[in-house]
Amino acid sequence: MTTNTAATFPPGPAGLDTIYPAFLDSLLAGNRTHCHALISGLLDQGVEIRSLYVDLFQRALYQVGELWETNRISVAREHLATSITEGLLNLVYPVLFGGERTGRRAVVSCVANEYHQVGGKMVADILELHGWDAYFLGANTPTREMLHLLEEKHPDLLCLSVSIYFNLPNLVEAIQSVRAAWPQLQIFVGGQAFRWGGLETVVAIPHVAFVGSLAELEERLGGM
Repeated sequence: MTTNTAATFPPGPAGLDTIYPAFLDSLLAGNRTHCHALISGLLDQGVEIRSLYVDLFQRALYQVGELWETNRISVAREHLATSITEGLLNLVYPVLFGGERTGRRAVVSCVANEYHQVGGKMVADILELHGWDAYFLGANTPTREMLHLLEEKHPDLLCLSVSIYFNLPNLVEAIQSVRAAWPQLQIFVGGQAFRWGGLETVVAIPHVAFVGSLAELEERLGGM
């Protein structure tokens, strides 16, 4: 790698474009140390968290997923890149929890049998950035356990993530169970699974909306 992690960069997405190739290369190589140094340097320079998430993390994970789907990298390498990215999210936490709180609550969860949790974790982080208290349940959360937490926390919003198309029935089952108990609770759904279809079934359920990106999530939060 030739990238100097201490070098300054232009503000905004265009600046991150210059860093992205080196970040992706390090991610695919499993170079956790270089990725950590690169992101730490960006945070020290005051890069916006939303830009970091969208223009580096989300962009890289989408590309890693495409490389795996087209058999250009192994599932082991895809898992390694995902694991490194999840660890990098922890570097951002001091910034996430430093702002004013709104008093609003959200539960964020992956559905049953869904083991890709980074997208959901990023959603929870964006909510925290906007002053929400986000309760992230992680991967493979049984519906009954999620319902118990909803009963305890009484959230203003539920966000459900699904990455694998064949897990969509689990998503529908979870939504229907939630809707039976909380008819008015706003539910956001998202994830790569919807690239293959199934969206029309989900959004036909009352108070369910599809959120296709972190930028769209922020737009919707602004209207709540």
